[in-house]
Amino acid sequence: MESSSENLVKTLLRNPSSIKTKSQAKQLHAQIVKTRGSRSVSLATIIIGIYSDLNLLKESLEVFNNFRYVPTKAWKYVVRCYSCNGYFRDSLACFVEMRGWGKLPGSDVFPSVVRACTHLKELRVGESVHGCVIRFGMESDLYTANALMNMYAKLQVLSHDYHVFDEIPQSDRVYSRRSSLTQDSEIGILRNELIRSEKSHFESLSGRRVKNATGLDSVSKIFQMMPDKDVVSWNTVIGGNVQSGLYEEALERLREMSNAYLKPDCFTLSSVLPVFARHVDVLKGKEIHGYAIRHGFDKDEYIRSSLIDMYATCTRVEDSYRVFNLLSEKDDVSWNSIIAGCVQNGTFVEGLGLFRQMLAANVKPVEVSFSAILPACAHLTTLQLGKQLHAYIIRVGFDQNMYIASSLVDMYAKCGKIMTARWIFDRMEIHDPVSWTAIIMGYALNGHAREATILFENMQHDKIKPNAVAYLAILTACSHAGLVDEGWNYFTSMNRYGVSPDLEHYASIADLLGRAGRLTEAYKFINDMPIKPTGSIWATLLSACRVHKNVELAEKVAKEMSTADPGNMGPYLLLSNMYSAAGRWKDASKLRTNMKKKGMRKPPACSWIEVRNQVHAFVSGDTSHPYYDQIHVALRDLYERLKQEGYVPQISEALHDVDEEQKSDLLYTHSERLAIVFGIISTPAGTTIRIIKNLRVCVDCHTAIKFISKIMGRDIIVRDNSRPFQRWELFMWRLLVMVTMEMYP
Repeated sequence: MESSSENLVKTLLRNPSSIKTKSQAKQLHAQIVKTRGSRSVSLATIIIGIYSDLNLLKESLEVFNNFRYVPTKAWKYVVRCYSCNGYFRDSLACFVEMRGWGKLPGSDVFPSVVRACTHLKELRVGESVHGCVIRFGMESDLYTANALMNMYAKLQVLSHDYHVFDEIPQSDRVYSRRSSLTQDSEIGILRNELIRSEKSHFESLSGRRVKNATGLDSVSKIFQMMPDKDVVSWNTVIGGNVQSGLYEEALERLREMSNAYLKPDCFTLSSVLPVFARHVDVLKGKEIHGYAIRHGFDKDEYIRSSLIDMYATCTRVEDSYRVFNLLSEKDDVSWNSIIAGCVQNGTFVEGLGLFRQMLAANVKPVEVSFSAILPACAHLTTLQLGKQLHAYIIRVGFDQNMYIASSLVDMYAKCGKIMTARWIFDRMEIHDPVSWTAIIMGYALNGHAREATILFENMQHDKIKPNAVAYLAILTACSHAGLVDEGWNYFTSMNRYGVSPDLEHYASIADLLGRAGRLTEAYKFINDMPIKPTGSIWATLLSACRVHKNVELAEKVAKEMSTADPGNMGPYLLLSNMYSAAGRWKDASKLRTNMKKKGMRKPPACSWIEVRNQVHAFVSGDTSHPYYDQIHVALRDLYERLKQEGYVPQISEALHDVDEEQKSDLLYTHSERLAIVFGIISTPAGTTIRIIKNLRVCVDCHTAIKFISKIMGRDIIVRDNSRPFQRWELFMWRLLVMVTMEMYP
């Protein structure tokens, strides 16, 4: 009579899926060895299957390595277990050896093998596996087809990069019973054998060679051939369309999915939300948001982050905040999404504040966190915070990340530390278009045009094709340095590289000509543009007219600018200042009266400075700052010292309807001066002061800051909305006989 333990073993063997834990599996294994020995191939295979289902790789291999002749099912279990545990390299090697022993694969092993190819970015091997799938008639299997579509959708941009597999770094490996599987050379040989034996079957698909098909073509082909499609199938093809930028096709697939009576799940929604962000269709995005709430998908972290991204891309940051604030639990994904949304929409101070809140909530920043927050440090010139972030990045080993390194280059360059930016750039193992563009633009913004042009040429020698942003960087460098001929040559070379000039490139050329005083030529260039000029391009020329005191042309340009951008008060302000400077007070008064009738108001000038990792904001005439009394006293004292040094206020652009003393007082309380004085009284002597301003720095402030730099012994860096960088350094005063400061906005 059989014992109760033997009956239990029989019951479990008939239903192995009832084993749910490692402890139960090992107890069953021990009982089998005790009662039936360890030589039964069928029982050992069942045990491997149980271990494999529980992702117990070590235990699976212990049984697997005791086989003298390995049955087909055991091979499949181990291939699957390798893949599920992330040992994709070993999974592929095991599959290749399995085929070498003549074992026939099936639908229970192909999804794992294709998944391994996807993670290893081994498209060529994946194509060979696809050929194997076709040979054994498994292409209609739902799970295999889904895995293949996912592979092609993710690897399509890699096309035929056949070297990725061999370049994967070694990891802690779990060795199989055959030493040949631990040798990369053997894997390479076996892989080549698989490619030779299976690829012809893949190439026979549709009667065309693989190399003529894109990844998305393969996805669509597999999708069309599937007799049955589940939600995963639809998600894969929709995601592939979105990844390829085929947004209309993705929406059409979504409609077809609905017509097939399949409800979108969280993966579907997270795939299509970027489509509405791309088209800035916030209404459609809100419909998806409503659907997610009704079906309980709004708790999914990817849906939440996609909603935050969608609203932010549609410039609806307030809606992004609402989604974020409704979250009961905020993970790193949601934090990074809202921080990136703020930075992308120019609310840099809020982005920095959220980053600090994330740290206070004990959420550790990941790599994408730094890619999101470093641009805020760059725009606000918060160098000290940027340095602290850089130190943290080094400690956690993120400094080799290409995107983070490029962001660091950009941050240091925009904070005026171009040599530090160059040091980081030179240490990067690989330079992509983003890193090249960051360093070229950095040199351009810091006034080193020649270095920027040398780097631009080096980029081309490095076989990196210049893109639109790289051309904008080099044109900016030429514009600020007055390199008219070089700028024209770069502009005309864009077509040679297949880059079509956009508005920013045309604006750079207009700026280049304007800075050189070739105003009539710039006016003709703008009128002859194949693209309709915008108000910003006319504003560039209008600023040049102000510098070169060409009031007649300025009137024409202001009229053009008002037509292109009726709500912009910029041309009225500039022209009014030009009238005042020329003594045409009646014209200035008439213009300002018209502005008032139209309800136009000048946006308040605001300047920011970072002190002790905190950003302080100032507006003109500001009395609300906690340190206002100290600032006011220091400002009065500094003003007296400026006059002793020979500073004379340039009041020609101040309001004409107040007396001379009031004009002078209005000038000396400009926001950038308040920020500079606060920096002086709040930082140790000799500390560099970095200011950012939302409007153009006026001529008088430009002159005053030079005097302040000399008197206080400080390097002062100011960035405004028309001058990427203004730097006032002590050594400039020693070279003042030879060097004249650029007075151009």
